This record gives sequence, structure tokens and C-alpha cells, in this order.
Amino acid sequence: MIQRLKDWLVGYQSAPDKDDGEWIPHLQDGPLPKHVAVIMDGNGRWAKKRGLPRMAGHRAGMKSVRHVTRAADDLEKIEALTLYSFSTENWKRPKDEINYLMSLPEEFIRTDLDELVERNIQVRMLGNKEELPSHTVDAIGKFEEATADNTGMVLNFAMNYGSRFEIIQATRKIIDDVKSGKMNRDDVDETLFNQYLLTANLPEPDLMIRTSGEMRISNFMTWQLAYSELWFTDVLWPDFGRKEFFEAIQDFQRRSRRYGAV
Repeated sequence: MIQRLKDWLVGYQSAPDKDDGEWIPHLQDGPLPKHVAVIMDGNGRWAKKRGLPRMAGHRAGMKSVRHVTRAADDLEKIEALTLYSFSTENWKRPKDEINYLMSLPEEFIRTDLDELVERNIQVRMLGNKEELPSHTVDAIGKFEEATADNTGMVLNFAMNYGSRFEIIQATRKIIDDVKSGKMNRDDVDETLFNQYLLTANLPEPDLMIRTSGEMRISNFMTWQLAYSELWFTDVLWPDFGRKEFFEAIQDFQRRSRRYGAV
């Protein structure tokens, strides 16, 4: 098993990015989402199909993070990309898997920070940092600090994130501000509520992508996805690359967004 994993990792490290120069000018001629949110699903099943440990699937999934980030940035008009990295429910997974997932931000810094800075991408974390290991929080902090002055696309990692937790926390803060006299109860509307969410100052997602064939949103940005276009694919996350991302954008461009109107 160990040798098999080593052999596979060699292939992973040299795996080419999927690219098609015809996609970008074609898609840039149409409407592009300002914010794309992605539920990255299927790493474990991808590994199981190949007789590999689940961690190998997560490592392969990092390749797709890289490809999709580049693809979104290359389209130039996407303002934010949010990747659902670790949910508040994922703590139920085996401890060794959790430990590996918590180490990925440190690895990502080593492999990708320079490129993100060069691309002028700003990295942010959405989620509850209090429950994360200190080394994970430190790595995330280094990412945020190193890219804080960047003015290009915002890359959000939703880590230890759950939409219900986010909404409850926002509600508690609003209650506290009403009690303290900072605002009146009648001041609370959708616009104000948005400012108390972790996604404050970001456009709401125009497009939500979920891989692996599952058709649910799994406690991910339930408030923000109210009018998002949803795009589901059977492709497992480690197999999801530029071509698949561009296909999702193309499908988005074919849709008519009515927001409840005729």
C-alpha cells in the first residue's frame, strides 16, 4: 500500500492542468458570476475507487483547488471564489483524517502562496477559528496577512464553517447591539443582517457548484444562496479541473435569472 501511494504521488505531482485557451475569450463575452461558491465533495470516494487512503483523495483535491482558483482568476471578472473546505459537521470524521485536513493550510502556504501573491489574490477564512488547532490558525493567519493588501479576486476558505452557526452568531450580535442602543429593532432588515455575516462586504454567490453527484447544500451559505444558480455534477472533486469549471460557467450564462419576477 505504501509503495502504491508513493507511485501515485509521483503522478499527482506531475499531473498537468487542464487548459483550453478557447474557453476564456468565449466566456468573457457573456455574463460572469461575481461570486462562485463550491462544495468540494468526493475526495474519499475518489481515493476508495483507487484503493488509496482517504488522505490521498484530499491531497489530490488540492490540485483541483489550484486549477479552479487559476481558472476563476483567469476569467478576470469573478470577484470572489469560496471553497467549502471543512464543515462544522466534519469533526465527526476519523481523527487521523481530521489531523491531515488541519495540516493542509500549512502545505498550501509552501506550495501556492507565492503564486497567489503574484496573481494579486486576497485569501480569507470564513468560519470559527476558536476550535481549530493553533498551527492551522497560524497558517491561515499567514495567508491572510501576506495577501491582505491584494486587490484582485478574493479566495475564501470556509473552514470549520456552518451556516446555522453563522446565522445564530449574527443574530446574537444584532440582539446585543439592539440592547446596547447601537440600533433599534426596526433597523434590522436584510441589508443590515448581511453585514453581520461572515461574508459581509462580499457579493452573494451567483453560482454554487457541488461535485460528486450529491444534490444538497449541506449547511453551506444557506442565507447567501437564496437566489444563487445551483450546478451539480457527478465528477468527483479531484477530477474537477478548468474544463469542468468553465462548463459550469457556460451553463450559468445560459440561464435566465428572474429573482421571482416573470
